Amino acid sequence: MQNVTPIAMAALGLELAPAVLFGCAAERVARTVKRWPAALRIALPALLVAPYAMISISQHSFRWAWFALYAALPVAIAWLLLRAAAADAEQRGNWRDALILLLLGLAVDLRWFDRAWPSGLRALNELFLVDAGLYGFLAIRQLGGTGVDFHLKWSDWKTGLRELVFFAPIVLALGLALGFIHPHRNLPGIGSALLRWVEIFFLTAVPEELFFRAWVQNLLERRVGRRAALVIASVLFGLSHFNKRSVHFNWRYVLLATIAGIFYGRAWRARRRVPASSITHASVDWIWGLWF
Repeated sequence: MQNVTPIAMAALGLELAPAVLFGCAAERVARTVKRWPAALRIALPALLVAPYAMISISQHSFRWAWFALYAALPVAIAWLLLRAAAADAEQRGNWRDALILLLLGLAVDLRWFDRAWPSGLRALNELFLVDAGLYGFLAIRQLGGTGVDFHLKWSDWKTGLRELVFFAPIVLALGLALGFIHPHRNLPGIGSALLRWVEIFFLTAVPEELFFRAWVQNLLERRVGRRAALVIASVLFGLSHFNKRSVHFNWRYVLLATIAGIFYGRAWRARRRVPASSITHASVDWIWGLWF
């Protein structure tokens, strides 16, 4: 994030709070929400509009249309997933799940809502979508097997770093052969390097791993099996990078991201832990940013 002000930090804190709550106590939150009246469960996520209101008013860019969208979208997601939970008690996947995942994915990838936010603060839009997804899939849909538990374990590090070791020779060889990566010397201080890893872990790796592994791959496994789900989720992950670092279809990025997705997916499904795949993902991005 750039253009950081006290209000922007307060908005960031508001958006991180639901993610931290689900990351630390997802099952407890889900049990609590389940006891509430249906109307309250559906209406509550409208409060996720608050960060947009804070930022836009402070930056003199408030628009009622954006306010309405940011208030209504989480409510619509909650309503659809409540219906999905009723129609698909076995959690094999429902068309409403697919619709919401498609909406969330395209909103991020095509930057549909970015212009609602001042320059440098557009990451808040992605965190908003993460919060809406977390509430919908974990509190309302109560989707099992997601692996959303950020009480980090030694096994998360062991699995995550193992997949990094497996993936590194492939991406180095192929990336250099394709001219996609270019080694350079960069020796940052230890403190700044560690802070950069933490930033990547929470603001890039965790949101993407929630979407592609906890939700997409998880639901696909119930329909097509583990291997096919891993491949499909990885291809979708690769395709989500088609417009990164290029104004045209960046096939090199798509190819390497698809292969990366295989190893991220393997890390997640080893123990069904989002922290494990997020460690692999964050480490790959961190190494790439530092030396390539």
